[in-house]
Amino acid sequence: MTTAVRRDGPAPAPVSRRVKRKAAFRSKYNRRESIAGYLFIAPWIIGFLVFTLGAMVYSLVISFSDYNLARNTATPVGFANYAQLFEDPKVGLSLMNTLVYALMAVPLEIAFALFLAMLLARVGKGAGFFRTVYYLPKMTPTVATASVFLLLLNGNSGAINKGLEVIGIQGPQWLVDPAWVKPSIVLMTLWTVSGTMVIFLAALKNVPRDLYEVASLDGAGPVRQFFAITIPMISSAIFFNLIVLTIAAFQTFDQAYLLFWRDQSNASPESSLFYAVYLFQQAFRQFNFGFAAAMAWLLFMIIMLITFIQMKFGNRFVYYEGDDH
Repeated sequence: MTTAVRRDGPAPAPVSRRVKRKAAFRSKYNRRESIAGYLFIAPWIIGFLVFTLGAMVYSLVISFSDYNLARNTATPVGFANYAQLFEDPKVGLSLMNTLVYALMAVPLEIAFALFLAMLLARVGKGAGFFRTVYYLPKMTPTVATASVFLLLLNGNSGAINKGLEVIGIQGPQWLVDPAWVKPSIVLMTLWTVSGTMVIFLAALKNVPRDLYEVASLDGAGPVRQFFAITIPMISSAIFFNLIVLTIAAFQTFDQAYLLFWRDQSNASPESSLFYAVYLFQQAFRQFNFGFAAAMAWLLFMIIMLITFIQMKFGNRFVYYEGDDH
């Protein structure tokens, strides 16, 4: 009688001590690397938890209270501060001013930054010099920039109106006429558009040159190439800048405050009352911190909603490298 022998394959070789030591050393090394990484980013984590997340939670708490800075006490008032948001006419006014400004500034910033980036992309010799010169306005302090634009935008003796007179155009009262207040702030904003320009310049450098060569052979001109190749290939950079600039526009404070609200002795036009400026006034002039915190959370929710809409509907028009379509 023959007994069948079951064979499931060769028996596994025993793991040597050397292999075990290597695995233990690798695990210990990875653990040390992880600890070192966390230690390096610990200052940022602590700063985020204390000064960002902690401040947000605290502002949410005091938004439901009547906060007194002098006594550092908070009296609960429920949703009274949020109800006041719909009763205060300046909240709606400032929010509308901010929305109109965002609709004006964001498209112009994207167009102007892309125009400058395309100019720099064509520069051969001295490209580094021109990039530095174009980026210098971004490094200029906002207070200094505002002081310069106060002189440039002066309706009577400003350099901009003087230049318009040379070509026979009567310049407006930029800082007085309510219709020209927001355009004056947009002009100041365009002065610091170089950060967006750098992002576009990097995106343009990554567009394959072969696409332009093939398009030229097919008879496509520069305009057709721009809309058929350049715009689709840098659409991810455009989409990123659109979101970032929209968020920044709704938080605009420096330009409006320095041009119109720094000097309280002069009456400032209501068209320059932006949401962040009114929030600042409520918090640090009226010391109404509870209401100011409610305003901040309303702005946060508005920005979140707009960003969600942009991500939901704008993402479908963006080309990402590796897409099959």
